[in-house]
Amino acid sequence: MPVPTTGLVALGHARPPHDRNPGMPLDLDWVASVQANTSAIERRAASLGGRRTVKKDYQAAWLLKAVSLIDLTTLSGDDTPGRVQRLCAKARQPVSAETLHALGMDGLTVGAVCVYHDMVATAVRALEGTEIPVAAVSTGFPAGLSPWHLRVQEIRESVAAGAREIDIVISRRHVLTQNWQALYGEMREMRDACGEAHVKAILATGELGTLRNVARASLICMMAGADFIKTSTGKEGVNATLPVTLTMIRCIRDYQERTGIKVGYKPAGGIAKAKDALLYLALMKDELGDDWLYPDLFRFGASSLLGDIERQLDHHLTGHYSAANRHAMG
Repeated sequence: MPVPTTGLVALGHARPPHDRNPGMPLDLDWVASVQANTSAIERRAASLGGRRTVKKDYQAAWLLKAVSLIDLTTLSGDDTPGRVQRLCAKARQPVSAETLHALGMDGLTVGAVCVYHDMVATAVRALEGTEIPVAAVSTGFPAGLSPWHLRVQEIRESVAAGAREIDIVISRRHVLTQNWQALYGEMREMRDACGEAHVKAILATGELGTLRNVARASLICMMAGADFIKTSTGKEGVNATLPVTLTMIRCIRDYQERTGIKVGYKPAGGIAKAKDALLYLALMKDELGDDWLYPDLFRFGASSLLGDIERQLDHHLTGHYSAANRHAMG
C-alpha cells in the first residue's frame, strides 16, 4: 500500500535551489550577545520523545523521508575500493526494490555518500549516472591538527577529484580560547578553497565544553560562509545530541532572520535507530519548518541508521522484523 503524503513534504532531491550562504563580515557584538540557557534547552529536548509520535503508514512515510536525508558514510582505516563501491550500490538502492514498490516509492536514494579523500574518485565513478553527490571529509579529519597549508590543499584536491561537498573540521582551540577572529578567518579560507562545492563545517560539539560555545561557533561558521553546520566527526566521545541540535538550529533560525539566508544542518554520530531519526525530523519541522526536510538543508551523518530503518519498513509491511544481516551496508 502506498504511504500517505498528507502532511509530509515530498521525497526526493528536486526543488528550486536556494541561494548559497555567501557569509558576512564578522560581527563580534552579535557573537558576544549569544547565550544558551542550558537547563531550558535540555528540558525542551527531553520533552520531544513524549510529544512527537507517528504510527503505521505515517511512520513509514517519515522513515522514507529520513532515508532520503542520509549521508551514507564509511570512514574507517580499513576502507577499500570494494567496500566503497558496495556502499555506493547501497546508496543507489537503499531499500529493497520490492519494499519500495509496495510503498509506492520507487527510485528513492540517499542524500549523499561520505568518504575519505582517497576514496572520492572511487565513489564518483560508482555513482556515475545518478544525482547522488560525493562528500569528502577533509582538513585533517577528525582532529583538524595537520599543517594549515595541507588542510587547504586537501580541500582543493578533493574538489578536483569530484567531491561536490566538503565536510571540514574546525580548530577547536579557537573556540575554547574564544579566538573568534581566527575561527572566522580559517573558515573563510576553507570556504573559498571549496569553490562550487558546498561546505559543511564540523564543530565537534562534544569537545567545545558548553552549549554557549556551540552557539557562538555555529554563528561564526555561518558568518564565514558555511553552507551547513554539522555536530560531530563521529569520532568524539559525545556526538550528536538533541540539546546540541536545538542550540545549533536556533542559531540557524536567527541567522536566517537577520540575513535572509538558509543554512543547512547535519547531526552526525550516534544516530543509529529509526526512532531517533523521527525525533530529529520532528524537531527540525517544529523549529525550522518544512524547508529543512529536504537534503539540500538537512542530512543525517550515519552508517548503521539505514539498516534499522529497513527493518522497521519490513515490519510495517509484513508484521515481522528481518534479521540485521539482511541489510548490510557494504
